[in-house]
Amino acid sequence: MFNLLKTAVLMAAITALFMAIGGLIGGRSGMMIALIVALGMNFFSYWFSDKLVLKMYNAREVDESTAPQFYRMVAELAQRAQLPMPKVYLIQEDAPNAFATGRNPDNAAVAATTGILRVLSDRELRGVMAHELAHVKHRDILISTISATMAGAISMLANFAMFFGGRDGEGRPQNPIVGILVMILAPLAASLIQMAISRAREFEADRGGAEISGDPQALASALQKIHNYARGIPFETTERHPETAQMMIMNPLSAGGLRGLFSTHPSTEERVARLLAMAR
Repeated sequence: MFNLLKTAVLMAAITALFMAIGGLIGGRSGMMIALIVALGMNFFSYWFSDKLVLKMYNAREVDESTAPQFYRMVAELAQRAQLPMPKVYLIQEDAPNAFATGRNPDNAAVAATTGILRVLSDRELRGVMAHELAHVKHRDILISTISATMAGAISMLANFAMFFGGRDGEGRPQNPIVGILVMILAPLAASLIQMAISRAREFEADRGGAEISGDPQALASALQKIHNYARGIPFETTERHPETAQMMIMNPLSAGGLRGLFSTHPSTEERVARLLAMAR
């Protein structure tokens, strides 16, 4: 419940920031233009992002005849989660990882790398796929798409403020220093909010996945194993398309220290600790 509330507050914050930047650039008309731009970008992402990302990863759809054990595992978990059967894909990559995509539960897909099937036990893999189905059930793909689009639109608007100057509520030109500050601080604030939303959704998917599989300890073990393997095995497609890293069960591009503020995923240690607490 805390993560749901946190997500709602953060979504409200990024929307308010977006509208404020739009208002700064062009007053009331600027806010309306900004909102229309965001809606257009969201519409495209909502309908086509799943097809684009699956093609980007050269994902191959499988069924009960081509990957019987894996397909039946997803089918059983989908039934436990009371979800329609998603499309199931495999990606020819050594790096162990998985993700879910699709605009809603009726049009969802789950994908796993061939590496994760080799590295994890059946019990651990079951925990991972339950995590991905929890994303589908919570409609996290839509939430992450909207937050990413908003953050991108804020950056675009901030650049407009720098090059064309801003307007106050009465349509008068703003101080150019304000435009510079907006250009620097607005994208930074938007990125921080977007990453915080993503981390909250990962915690919620861990909790939901543990409930679907009935085995939080298996998911904790899988996360630790993926974390250890990911350090030595590059995920080449994600390195070429870093914008897709937030979709994975574990971001292969994550970093520690201050850069952790901009990480799309919580630390593995904290995720494992929460899951083990559930198991107890």
